[in-house]
Amino acid sequence: MSAGAGPSGQGLPGNTTAPETGDAEAKDAAPDDRRRPMGTLEFFASRIGLLLLAILLTSMIVFLLLRVLPGDPAGALLGAGTTDEQLEQLRSQLGADDPLPVQYIAWLGEFLSGSTTSFVSQETFGDLVARRATITVPLSLAAFALSILVSFPLGTLAAVRRDSPVGLAVSALSQVGVAVPIFWVGVILIWLFALEAGTLPSGGFPRQGWADPVAAGRALVLPAITIAVAMSSVLIRYVRSAVLDVLDSDHMRTARSLGYSGPHAMLRHGLRHAAVPVVAILGIELATSLLGAVVVENVFALPGLGTLLLDSVTARDLPIVQNLVVLLTAVMLLTNAGVDILQRAIDPRLRTGRREGRRA
Repeated sequence: MSAGAGPSGQGLPGNTTAPETGDAEAKDAAPDDRRRPMGTLEFFASRIGLLLLAILLTSMIVFLLLRVLPGDPAGALLGAGTTDEQLEQLRSQLGADDPLPVQYIAWLGEFLSGSTTSFVSQETFGDLVARRATITVPLSLAAFALSILVSFPLGTLAAVRRDSPVGLAVSALSQVGVAVPIFWVGVILIWLFALEAGTLPSGGFPRQGWADPVAAGRALVLPAITIAVAMSSVLIRYVRSAVLDVLDSDHMRTARSLGYSGPHAMLRHGLRHAAVPVVAILGIELATSLLGAVVVENVFALPGLGTLLLDSVTARDLPIVQNLVVLLTAVMLLTNAGVDILQRAIDPRLRTGRREGRRA
């Protein structure tokens, strides 16, 4: 037997070089498996770029969709009995005879400046939004704040007392709140507090607006509660799920083994982890509260952006419909971008590029 054939295999070059080659390949491949964490400025730049691109694509899609809808805005404006010459003259004034790229650029400039004119009221889009937003924005923010105040304690309670009658009752009520139509909640609240108790107005908004803050605030109480009921029902379920995940996590068991009480461990270590998935749904709910105002404002006869959108659709006031859809979509996209930034600030793993179950 030759020396190279011994058990140790010292005389065989292949037995000594192969492990070294494998180690070198592993070392070369190791950095490729890690993704370089994105810096703060790079992250902000990417989010702003994606936001602007999404808004631009949205504006193009909405613009093209409204152009292919059946019907003639000029004919809707002039009504029956108009001549072809009058229609052609109005189409020329509206720019409907220009090529689509020219129409889009002209509309985009008017949208950004707020100078788009309504077919019906002859008011500019900027003036309409400035007046109507003083109702819709406070309504949405009030409903959002109220839903947070209700859903966070109840969702946490439903998670901590998951097997108790209290926890089961909170979960059942949230399921009912999700299933009930939002307009039906508004009708019930009007019947209870406006018709029966007579403590709150059934609808409308004071003519003097926020010059009389007490009357204006009272007019928004029932609409805000209506939207908050729908939002809270969804948020309670997400908060409960997030808290349950944290309660069953390893770091919470470790905190308790170190002597922390359950509430102390939750406040010190659990809330930050539970906040990450909840923040995402909060952003979605804040954006959809504006869409919920479309229904609720009509139930309570509030002259906000939702009522303006439905009135414009009914009257075929296409410039206002087009601008409102793009504006509401831009608000939702901006909210989602803000959620991404907030999640990055809350969760350090998103800043360092680390992931669960993986060592840095």
